[in-house]
Amino acid sequence: MPTIKMKNDERSFYQHRSRFNKLIKDGKWQSAEAAQLFYYLNRTCFNGLCRFNQSGEFNVPFGKHESINYATDFSRFRRLFDNWTFTNNDIGSLPIAPADFIYADPPYDVDFTTYSSGGFSWDDQVRTADWLAAHPGPVVLSNQATTRIVELYEKLGFTIDYLAGPRRISCTGDRTAAREVLAVKNL
Repeated sequence: MPTIKMKNDERSFYQHRSRFNKLIKDGKWQSAEAAQLFYYLNRTCFNGLCRFNQSGEFNVPFGKHESINYATDFSRFRRLFDNWTFTNNDIGSLPIAPADFIYADPPYDVDFTTYSSGGFSWDDQVRTADWLAAHPGPVVLSNQATTRIVELYEKLGFTIDYLAGPRRISCTGDRTAAREVLAVKNL
């Protein structure tokens, strides 16, 4: 895939982040410009984190990379994504066919749950788990292996496996792998 290497510039980053947030505020978040800015911000911000504040603004700070490689041609993905649909909806309103395969990666069951303006509470975890358990097709879910997550998915009939999940983002620098759960049903 053709790439370009650009110097990472803090001033430009914050200008582009402001423009991206203005597009969101103006209801133009589905535009080509917003997509391009999001790609730039995600590659340039701190550890590729994606986070929005309670006002719906992208608020990840500048990443201190010396230079970044940006892909310039995504045409090879066109055929792959032709039959995909990307949405940003509540899980309960997703149009799912009975045989569809679902991979779910809800916010982890940790103290920090402000991933978006609405947050993600334990009630949201339970509602998501119940919705996934009711799906007759194959379901795979990953989450942090907290006691209550394990108990929730076991109670709903999921098969549980454990794995060590690498950590790429840490405000303290601790990148120790965390114990994660892979919950599987109808597969």
